[in-house]
Amino acid sequence: MQLYRNLTIRQKQIVWAWAFLALPVVFYTVIRFYPTANAVLISFQDWNLLGDRTWAGLDNYAKLVADPVFWQVFRNTFAYLILGTPISLVISFIVAYHLDKTRFMHGFLRMLYFLPFMTSAVAMAWVWRWFYQPVPIGLFNNALASIGIPQINFLNSTTNALPAILAPAVWAGLGFQIIIFMAGLRAIPRSYYEAARIDGVSTWTVLWEITLPLLKPTIVFLVVFSSIGFLRIFDHVFNMTTNNPGGPLNSTKPLVLMIYQTAFNSFDMGYAAAQTVVLFLVLLGVSLLQLRILRDR
Repeated sequence: MQLYRNLTIRQKQIVWAWAFLALPVVFYTVIRFYPTANAVLISFQDWNLLGDRTWAGLDNYAKLVADPVFWQVFRNTFAYLILGTPISLVISFIVAYHLDKTRFMHGFLRMLYFLPFMTSAVAMAWVWRWFYQPVPIGLFNNALASIGIPQINFLNSTTNALPAILAPAVWAGLGFQIIIFMAGLRAIPRSYYEAARIDGVSTWTVLWEITLPLLKPTIVFLVVFSSIGFLRIFDHVFNMTTNNPGGPLNSTKPLVLMIYQTAFNSFDMGYAAAQTVVLFLVLLGVSLLQLRILRDR
């Protein structure tokens, strides 16, 4: 106590600041840093959850490199990223751009677009799974049959299954992206548009020279956020392919689902941890690369 009394006002402020930060720092360390470090350690060990851990060195990573299923899953994961991110961003921007100009029932329409984001991913996946069923159950195939088009094997085809799962995943995230884009559009000063209108600038020029450049911080955030979401896709794949998890010939299996199956079906925690470390490095690398490419010059 005497030591505290001898401190200056500035030093006392620092002590109180650390006192208030201590609990969140400890909590974050226990919840985030310790599990992450433990996962890295387990990736160098053999462990089946019940027995003792034994040191395996780089065996799990060597097994990963030699596993053809892993490389198939790796390609699937990046397919979700490469297809899902630009499609979702383009659609959400187009909707947000026109919705921002709409005044009639604006709040109601915004709520309708945001509703899928608030819906349970599990419930949504099962509804879309019903849509994709063959005749006479599936909504889409019934619609195709009504106009004389042969039914499509959506979820049991190596070529159709991944796009069929990607569609509801993109649709589910549109609401959030639309709201963020609209917030970015509302933050742009109206004076820029008024000056462009006075100068007779065309709509396309305003879009490319004013709107999109000033939306760059919003676009950077959504690109990184959306990319992380598609790299970690799990709920839609797991629930839409429960009869054959990962789809036919693993054509839809993402890395997160492979980690789940390795850990809780095969109980190979070391191999699952190695896959988790790879996913972490991919997420980190993709995020840093995108931030570097899209950052302001």
